[in-house]
Amino acid sequence: MNIKSLLLGSAAALAVVSGAQAADAIVAAEPEPAEYVKVCDAFGTGYFYIPGTETCLNIGGWVRFQTDVVKDAADDYAYNAWGKAYLSFDARSESEFGTVQGFIAIEGDYTGRTTTLSGDGNAIYVDEAFLAVGGFKAGYFYHYLDAGLNGETDKLGDNTEFVSVQYNYTGEGFTAGLGLDELGTDAGDLNGVGVSGQLGASLGGISATLVGYYDTSASEGGVRAILGAEVGPGTFQLGGLYNSGINNYFDNGTEWAVAASYAIKATDALTVTPGVQYTEYDTGADDWKAGVTVDYALTQGLTTKTSIQYSDSTEDVTGFFRIQRSF
Repeated sequence: MNIKSLLLGSAAALAVVSGAQAADAIVAAEPEPAEYVKVCDAFGTGYFYIPGTETCLNIGGWVRFQTDVVKDAADDYAYNAWGKAYLSFDARSESEFGTVQGFIAIEGDYTGRTTTLSGDGNAIYVDEAFLAVGGFKAGYFYHYLDAGLNGETDKLGDNTEFVSVQYNYTGEGFTAGLGLDELGTDAGDLNGVGVSGQLGASLGGISATLVGYYDTSASEGGVRAILGAEVGPGTFQLGGLYNSGINNYFDNGTEWAVAASYAIKATDALTVTPGVQYTEYDTGADDWKAGVTVDYALTQGLTTKTSIQYSDSTEDVTGFFRIQRSF
């Protein structure tokens, strides 16, 4: 073997070893399968599965621009334009105990300056925060009194958000609920507790709800009833309430009140709702209020609302124009 053959053989051996090492160095890792977001239709539209879980999540909300106007008895005008936003997160899953739900809603608004119609400043706050398992519900949320008549005229609920524990049952055309509510200090008790309940029924185009509430710290309570019926091109509603005295559910001095509204579905996009309410206060004073609310859907998720109301006791004319994008 001569020098030339030895050199050529060594070079070939080095090339084989280097090639083998290079081939080992560029082995690619197996790609992991991608996990796509899946639609969840178990709880209605808008829910999707949180990746890697059996929990369904719905994200919703709205953005609002509104201008309030008031004309008092002296024909003086005041107005205020402001913006507001609402964002909600609703997480649900099924379990052996029924549906497990967690709900959070956040609101934020900027009113700019004070008028008789709205507050002032820039605020972000929790609107609701509760959990529910089956028919049980606990946290901070709207009370049974929050659901009033159609339109913007009636005031058949005063304080309508509390930290509460409730049990609610929903059957075929029938609902029932019972709750314990932590009340505020307006009736003089820092740790006041209230008991409240609701019964509801619907048959055909007729519905009825009855709400009762009792403030243990004030030893006062009340009842409220609302009837509704599909009449002609709209929905007629009649409501009434009675309070035995000032309590933390209704602390504005209302002794009794009656109200009515008729939501006329003029077109698929236009609803006109006239309303009226008479109120008797525990001081002996009274007031009647009348007004009209116009709702118009510009397109899907984009609506306007215009309201004009008159109060006999103050001789004020109040109103607002609102445009809102919901999602």
